[in-house]
Amino acid sequence: MQAALDADGYATLNLDYPSRRKALEGLAEDIDPSVQRFADGIDGSIHFVCHSMGGLLARVYIARYRPERLGRVVMLGTPNSGSEIADRLGHLRLYRAFFGPAGQQLGTRRDDAINALFPPVDYPVGIIAGNRSIYPIASTFLPKPHDGRVSVANTKLDGMTAHIVIPSSHPWLVRNSVAVAQTIAFLQDGKFTTSRHHPPTGRANARPMTGSGG
Repeated sequence: MQAALDADGYATLNLDYPSRRKALEGLAEDIDPSVQRFADGIDGSIHFVCHSMGGLLARVYIARYRPERLGRVVMLGTPNSGSEIADRLGHLRLYRAFFGPAGQQLGTRRDDAINALFPPVDYPVGIIAGNRSIYPIASTFLPKPHDGRVSVANTKLDGMTAHIVIPSSHPWLVRNSVAVAQTIAFLQDGKFTTSRHHPPTGRANARPMTGSGG
């Protein structure tokens, strides 16, 4: 994804963060200095391209530290309405140890404190969901269709601009050629292409921040 965005003329910041050691609000605070430095160094809009939990982190970040030149947001396989897997396994010690505080915020049954982290979106959001799975055990916890980690239904978000489903599993969404092309199309035009072929790409003026997590 980052290589494709670089090749298309975008400046990119691919952030890493301790997704298993802190809650989402703590992670948002951690990434803010890097995002601010990146924003200060460019002239264009700041886009967010996010995989999995990274989309939830972007929502929390934008709610708390919204960039002045916020552009568009693309989410790939983000559990916007939570994850049924977190519902089923969240009480297990192994799950809690592996996924950490942020993993406890991924369930579908959210209390008022967690809901407050995700105010309504008022910016363009394009969501790409997958409908293939490479996880036979995890798949038993999810309603079809799903990508092995998140059901297609739970990727959707009130106020989203566009939503598409592609034949990909959860971990491969950011490497899927169709997902990459559709991401660039949304960053350029604020919509996904309806063509069966990959959308054409060309140098754009806006600059995205890319991030993934979870």
